[in-house]
Amino acid sequence: MTPNVAIRAMRATGLNNDDDVYSDDHLPPWDARDLSSVALLLDVDGTILDLAATPSSVVVPSALRTSLDTLYARCGGALALVSGRLIENLDLLFEPLRLPAIGGHGAQIRLRTDDPIRLRSAPAIGSALHELVAGLAFDPRVMIEDKGTSLAVHYRLAPELGPALDVKLRGMVDALGGDALEVLHGKLVIEIKSARVNKGEAVRELMRHEPFAQRTPVFIGDDTTDEAVFRNLPGLGGVGYSVERAMAGASGAFRSPADVRAWLSHLCGREPQS
Repeated sequence: MTPNVAIRAMRATGLNNDDDVYSDDHLPPWDARDLSSVALLLDVDGTILDLAATPSSVVVPSALRTSLDTLYARCGGALALVSGRLIENLDLLFEPLRLPAIGGHGAQIRLRTDDPIRLRSAPAIGSALHELVAGLAFDPRVMIEDKGTSLAVHYRLAPELGPALDVKLRGMVDALGGDALEVLHGKLVIEIKSARVNKGEAVRELMRHEPFAQRTPVFIGDDTTDEAVFRNLPGLGGVGYSVERAMAGASGAFRSPADVRAWLSHLCGREPQS
């Protein structure tokens, strides 16, 4: 029997929140019997993991590691994490589990678990911008995360600073980066990265290679940083689901990361666990 995993059904057009329906009938239509034709692509923070006050304080439930390990095998290796985190950080976060991955919002890619991490033509953030962004840490509640190819300004501990930080970061990018850089807004985080790379283009590359090629990509994401993937899914014959809110291009939405984890557990044939 399908577990009581809450999925928000959305009309194909409009994505009107007034039409929210929570029903097991709207679970993504895959189970353990036909995962051989699916490539499972999962965003991390806010999708399979609950958000935390800082990136380093997130918790990976042991049941999630078990689910991912099981599904990686059942998908024939065609399961990948698609994250703004660097792949090196993902490896530490999920250890001892090591998975194919897209990291740094598309700046990095690893096709197989034993492959080296490859940089996808993403230039490093310049020293001048580094110095300017570092000056934003005037408040100890603001954390600057340097990912090499991007800079993330986390203000989860001080959400009231968001508008002012946004204005300052956009001014810096306009002054120094021009069209070469873009500003991404996440959940209480603003990130500056190269405009030449994004998760969507990285997913397109991933899907050209074994073991992902010729499979149906199923993507789950939760944030504006995932919009590029949703836009690319139709051209790949794929389908996407969002988390907590309606998103353009998503066929439905999970209510929370806990419900995503429960669905993954269901695919493994186990009782859902948080």
